[in-house]
Amino acid sequence: MPASVDILILGGGWTSTFLIPLCEESKITWAATTRSGSASTIQFEFQPNSDDPEPYRLLPDAMTVLITFPITVSGASERLVRLYTTTRETAGDPPAFIQLGATSIWDKSAGGDTFYDRNSPFTLTGRASAEVELLAVSLAPATVLNLAGLWGGQRVVRNWLPRVAPTKEALKSKGSLHIIHGLDLARAIIAVHSNFAKAAGQRWLITDGRVYDWWDLASAWGCDGPSVWVRELMSEENVRVLPRNTESLGRILDSRDFWYEFGLSPLRARIETAN
Repeated sequence: MPASVDILILGGGWTSTFLIPLCEESKITWAATTRSGSASTIQFEFQPNSDDPEPYRLLPDAMTVLITFPITVSGASERLVRLYTTTRETAGDPPAFIQLGATSIWDKSAGGDTFYDRNSPFTLTGRASAEVELLAVSLAPATVLNLAGLWGGQRVVRNWLPRVAPTKEALKSKGSLHIIHGLDLARAIIAVHSNFAKAAGQRWLITDGRVYDWWDLASAWGCDGPSVWVRELMSEENVRVLPRNTESLGRILDSRDFWYEFGLSPLRARIETAN
């Protein structure tokens, strides 16, 4: 295990399959943890209620610590930052922390209208509360990246259709879909790591900059059932063309702030059948 790395990935799962190759391409050193410690990873399992520092002593020093798993327990975010930072043997600037979150915290129950951006009111779920706690920790700088639906690799958006719309009635209620490809997520993480001062203390909303219409996707991808349902629903709801207008889609997420701030544009900004 290296004594220090640029990025420590806590929870080396799906995200790491995109992030690690990009780190290596960019000459950014990395280490990753898993519960099992398999496949060249470090064995580590976060215990949200434990104050035992010993598991943290086995982790390398890092400039940036990426937390890929959700934290929902009150006090756990502060505990993770404290136990990691206080078990470092080398004095210097504290590491920066990135927490990956979800865009589901922005919903109608939090208020607002059709369009939501990173400054819009959000629902204070257990996960969102833990993120607020992380941003308030004084021991180290932190930021939260709230992500739309993740796709790429084994995550194929087309395969979601049978689960999302198993019946015509289920499809009728479906409006917008927002996504982000694993490659663009990896690029976003590296951008934050490389210029953390821009991100520190803030919550960011990340999508590919588009909004998709589930009716439109079902019409294009569905076999006889979903495609027929869409034609019937268009007739019943007097929808002339697809995709529907934004007023018909419900929640629309605006992620422009992040891409503008870090000078990036999504590379995989359109759903494709192949990943």
